[in-house]
Amino acid sequence: MTDRRSERTRQLIAHALITLMLEKSYNAITVQDIVDRANIGRSTFYAHYQDKDALLSSELERLVAQLTHNIRHDNPHDHSMLPSLELFRHVQQNYQLYKAFVIWGHNVDFPSKTLQTLLSASIEKQLDTLGQPLSMPLPVISNYVAGAFLTLLKWWLDNNMLYSPERMDEMFQQLVLPGVHAALDIKPG
Repeated sequence: MTDRRSERTRQLIAHALITLMLEKSYNAITVQDIVDRANIGRSTFYAHYQDKDALLSSELERLVAQLTHNIRHDNPHDHSMLPSLELFRHVQQNYQLYKAFVIWGHNVDFPSKTLQTLLSASIEKQLDTLGQPLSMPLPVISNYVAGAFLTLLKWWLDNNMLYSPERMDEMFQQLVLPGVHAALDIKPG
C-alpha cells in the first residue's frame, strides 16, 4: 500500500508542477505553490524531493525514459538512433506535458539541457550497440541527433503541431540521416 500511496503522491506533485508551469515561469514557482496546488503538506513534498529542481529532474528523467522506451536493440541493420515517429506520436498524445516544458523553456535552459543530456545518452547507447566504425566521436553524433530532434520538436509544439507526427518524422529523417550515415560510414542506397 505504501508504494501505491507514495507513487500517487509523486504523481500529484508532478501534476501540480506541470500545471503551474503552464501558468507562470519556473523561476516564479515556489515549493509552497506546488504543495498548495497538490494539496499536500511541505513535509510530504520534502519526503519525496529535495527541492523543486529535484522534482523537475525526476520528471524529465521519467519523460526521457518514456520517450526512449521503444528504442530498438534487436535489429543490427536498423541504423535509427531513436524511434522518432513513436516519439512524435507520444508527444502529440501528451501535448499538455510537453507544452509546459516548451513554455518554460523560454525562461530557463535547464529542462532542454537536461532532456538533451538524457536523450543523448540513450542515443549513444543505441549507436554503441550497432558496432559501426565511426568517423567522429560518439558523443558528438548523439548530441547532434538529440539536439536536432529537440529543436524540431520545440518548433512543432510552438506551431501548435502544424504537421502530423508522420510528416514531422519524415522531415526529421530527411534532415538528420544523411549526416548520421556519413558519420557511421554508411553508403546511401
